[in-house]
Amino acid sequence: MASEIVNLTPHPIRIYHPETPDRIDDLTTGLLQEIAPSGTVARLATIDLGTWEIFCGVPIEGVEYGHAHDLPQPAEGIRYVVSLALALGQQGREDLLVPYGEVRNSDGTVVGCRVLAQVAG
Repeated sequence: MASEIVNLTPHPIRIYHPETPDRIDDLTTGLLQEIAPSGTVARLATIDLGTWEIFCGVPIEGVEYGHAHDLPQPAEGIRYVVSLALALGQQGREDLLVPYGEVRNSDGTVVGCRVLAQVAG
């Protein structure tokens, strides 16, 4: 059976060599692989519970986080790259991966990661 990593985020996932330094501007420096978005974006559902209070002049909203939207069921040989928030909400799913070990450009913007991680728990 073939193995596959499916990117369920809205942007490409660039994976760099673990020794790639921060503050790179040539996005090909140390690039090992780029995983294109699949076209499906898995998201954590939210339920707006309304404004609970005003604190220091700022409205504080109550939000309940619920089930995942557009997250496929586990399938043999497939791992899914998702956001950290979604992975944390789906602990126990061994097929979910998140970018880890960020690589930044000279402006400090995250342009990729050094590895993919599985949330333990």
